[in-house]
Order: sequence, then structure tokens, then C-alpha cells
Amino acid sequence: MLVHEYLENSAKRLPNKTALVFQDQRLTYKQLDEKANQLAHALINAGLMKGDRVSIFLDNSSEAVVSIYGVLKAGGVFSTLSATLKTKKLAYILNNSDSSFLISHWQKDKVVSQSVENVDALKAVIMCGKKKVESDNLNTHISFIPWDTFINSHLTTKPEIQCIDIDLANIIYTSGSTGNPKGVMMTHLNMSSAATSITQYLENQETDIILNVLPLSFDYGLYQVIMAFKFGGTLVLEKSFAYPYVVIDKLLKEKVTGFPIVPTILAIILQLKELGKYNFEKLRYITNTGAALPVNHITTLRRIFPHVQIYSMYGLTECKRVSYLPPDEIDSRPTSVGKGMPNEEVYIVNNKGERVGPGVIGELVVRGSNVMRAYWKSPEETDEVLKPGLFPGEKVLYTGALFKMDDEGYLYFVARKDDLIKTRGERVSPKEVENTLHEIDGVTEAAVIGVPDEILGKAIKAFIVTNNGSKLAEKDIIKYCSNNLEYFMVPKYIDFVDSFKKTSSGKIDKKVLK
Repeated sequence: MLVHEYLENSAKRLPNKTALVFQDQRLTYKQLDEKANQLAHALINAGLMKGDRVSIFLDNSSEAVVSIYGVLKAGGVFSTLSATLKTKKLAYILNNSDSSFLISHWQKDKVVSQSVENVDALKAVIMCGKKKVESDNLNTHISFIPWDTFINSHLTTKPEIQCIDIDLANIIYTSGSTGNPKGVMMTHLNMSSAATSITQYLENQETDIILNVLPLSFDYGLYQVIMAFKFGGTLVLEKSFAYPYVVIDKLLKEKVTGFPIVPTILAIILQLKELGKYNFEKLRYITNTGAALPVNHITTLRRIFPHVQIYSMYGLTECKRVSYLPPDEIDSRPTSVGKGMPNEEVYIVNNKGERVGPGVIGELVVRGSNVMRAYWKSPEETDEVLKPGLFPGEKVLYTGALFKMDDEGYLYFVARKDDLIKTRGERVSPKEVENTLHEIDGVTEAAVIGVPDEILGKAIKAFIVTNNGSKLAEKDIIKYCSNNLEYFMVPKYIDFVDSFKKTSSGKIDKKVLK
């Protein structure tokens, strides 16, 4: 199955059903499919060739969704980029991907105009929204074309472009070890395989309504679109989670059944004082990925949403999703991220690449059709993570994450290999210390890193955000940790902070802390 065929099939089957809700817009499957067809024809007429890359530099919006499918229908490869990118990084991605077109918004004209000056492959920039007065004097040789002007005169029928499932569909840019972003190459097969497996274990149906506040530049947010249109559901798209009560109101108003979150979103939700007065009877499931939820957050979540299925999951961009914990296991195994999802094999290996048994910490390996093709133009980085598999010519993904498995095959995250703290001759998982810190009454968020220490090698430093009005002091944190952790895991330094800088995927940015 090709990714855009999910939209086309749903449009044929459910033409008048609401596919997308964004602000005051409600687009049916037929309307969305036709708009994507118009964009596809416009791109082809403007010179897009099969396999050409198109960068989408937009906030969450209906135009962003149309752009994804329009590019695919034209035989192109899309990249949804973080709307917070600055000039230097945007220019790098445009050049690295050899993007033929850039789709953006007039509000971003300054960053865009400065970024496209030296992008050789770029044919044009398509701009959404209302043009600003100062945009009349853009200092660039590239054509800036208004969105409506670009697409409105084109056919609403499907273009005759032939693709197969091993064709590239998406390049999603993520942090690279060299300092520059690296492009994760995903084929139609990679994406459709992941979407099929996830919707299978979530038991998605046409009646599901998904609320997505996550950026479409984050694969977890992007796949909410792909999956909703696959099973013919409705996607309620929000720009962000900046206004929590607005999102809560949307959950109720749209009768949402599925709500994907990350731990930082949950930390905010659990601080909402009036949450208990709302009736979330329509909500069927909540999913979490990116990092395992603190155990006390799971306990609170179960109390507030007793009827809601909670899926604790683990994933990474290079394969979309690794594992999920069935909701009926969340109480008995709250620290586990489950087992490998359908149509995928996961196992743990030691430093020699040999499989290890229960209780042994090692690197997690993923085998399946959801594993990326490669890193774009990065053969050395690709070889570091894609290594020979079971059969000749097969490649499996070495995730760089340390895990252990219990006797029943359930997975437990320990740390990223490069995050593990070696102190006092022992190896410490930051996640284990963070889980303990989250147990302390008054702690909202916590992050742990290792800092250089002449005696210990690395000392453990904890950064903590507390509830408003909390009187927690450093001595309270140290005392609790001393009573609940082995001596070598107790933080040497405590730093109370007002907030954490987050990555575009909602994770605490530990690089900033370091």
C-alpha cells in the first residue's frame, strides 16, 4: 500500500465524512483528497519530478496536511520540518535534501528568504496565509508564490504518477552526531508497515477521533495523520499544547477517543486543578512514547481516567515504533514499555552482537519492514546503526538504547548508550533516578545527567521543576533519594529550575543541561 492511497481509499469509501478538523475548518475526505490532487498537479506542472524532495516548513495546519499528500501524489518525497527552525538549520536541510520546492507561511518570510539564497535545487517557494506588507521587498532570486495562486486552477482528479512501495516517501530530520541534522529515509513500505502494526494493536476503527497536539515534524505527530486516514477516522489537529484548557475543551467538544501525549504534556495535565470536574466518557485510549512515563504519573492517570486504556510505548524515528505495553499490563508492569509490536522482532545483544537472555542489560535491536532505508547522504552514520541481520543482505537496526528483558519477554528501558552515567565504578541509568525523583511530592519534572568529577569520574546532577508553592529543599531531595536508591545513585548536585527547554518532540533537551 502507498501512503497516499490510504487517503484516496477513505475518500472513495467515506467521501462526506469529516477527515480533518483544524480551528474553524472542517474538511471532508473528498475535500481533502481533491485539495491534495490540486497541489500534486501544481507541483508537477512547476517541474517536480518523481523522487524530488519537497520541504514543508509550517506549523500544524490544514495546509501542512494537504502538502504531505499532495507531494506524495505527485511522486515526490516530503519532509515536515520543525516550525521553530532558524535560518542556518533550515538552509542546511534545504541544501542537504536538494529540495525542489519549499512550502511555508508568510509569517516565516524572513527566515525563509534568508535560508533560500544559496539553495541550488530550489525551483520555488509556496507561501500560505496572508502576505505581509514587508514581504513585498524580499531580497531573493527565488519565486515566492501564494498558496491559492499556486493550486486553485488545477485539476481535482488524481495525477497519473506510478509509484511502488519501495519508493522513498519521507525524509524526517533528527539530531545528528556531527551537529547537523540527519535525514531518516522512510519508504512507503516502511511507513505503511508501521501504521498497520500500530493501528492493529490500538484496535482503531472508523469511529475513532484522534486529537493531535504534537508537531507534524515529530514522527509521533506525523503518524497520527497517516493512521487516522488509513482507518477512516477523524483527526482533530491543534497547533500545540500551549493552552491546556483549550485542548481539554477540544477533547470534550469533539468527543475525542484517542489522545497521543508525551511525558511533558502529561506533567502539565496533572497540574490542572479543575481536571476532575470534566467527564471524559468518550475517551478510549491515551498513548505515550518518547520516554517511559514516571510510575507515579501512571498511578495518577489511572485514577483520573479509570476507564481509559493507557498504552505505554517506545519508539525512535529510525523505525517509528519499537514496542507497546498492553493496557491490561500497565498496573502490574508500570516501568515496562512492553513487547515488540506486530510484524516486528526485537531482541537484546551484548557488545559482541550475541543475543542475551532475561535480566541482562544490552543494546536493543529491531528487525522488520518498518526499519528505515538509511540516513540520507550519510553512509558512515548508516553503517553504525544498520548492521547485518539473520539472512544474507538483510539489515537490522541497532538502536543505541540499553534495555533488559524479564522472563516473559517484556522490555525495560535502561538508558541511551551515550547517556549512561559511570560513577564510583558503577553504571547508573538516569531514568531510574528520575523515576525516584518523580515519586517525591511536589516534583513536577526531573532530569538527571552526569557531570565531570575528579574523584567520582562522573557525579550525578539532578534538575528539578516543582509545583507552584512547593517548599522542597535540596536536603529533602537528597534524603528521599538516600532512603530509596543505592548510595552510588544518589545525586551529588540538585538544581531547582523554573522549566526545561524541550525538543520539538516534547522531550527534555539534556544537551542544553550538559
